[in-house]
Amino acid sequence: MPAQPSNFKRFVEVGRVVLIKSGPHEGRIAVIAEIIDHNRAIIDGPTTGVPRQAFPYRHIALTPFVLRSLPRGAGSGVIRKHLEKENTVEKWNKSSWAQKREAIAKRRSLNDFERFVVMLQKKQRRDRVRKALAKASA
Repeated sequence: MPAQPSNFKRFVEVGRVVLIKSGPHEGRIAVIAEIIDHNRAIIDGPTTGVPRQAFPYRHIALTPFVLRSLPRGAGSGVIRKHLEKENTVEKWNKSSWAQKREAIAKRRSLNDFERFVVMLQKKQRRDRVRKALAKASA
């Protein structure tokens, strides 16, 4: 029976950059420093303000970024050096995932009048596009 390639691309591993989904540090990224068991890992985010702590897997999301040369059980200083060397935080901020989260947070923070202004701008844009298409097709 031939071995089929795995459908999974992101694994829980030392050096995996994770997004915290809940708790006081929600929305920040951290790095898996050590795997405790099949439910928890020690995470650390020295550049993002996440303290070193045991964290359950159900409250983190695995990102596509990995610090490949990070040793097991690395301290905060070593993790900070690897994050800065590989510009991982900047890569995260440029990713579409982070940009979508930022846009959603910005949208949620709008008050009623700002939502009204956005609606008017969308209507104006839609009208300009409709007119340009009519002009191009005519």
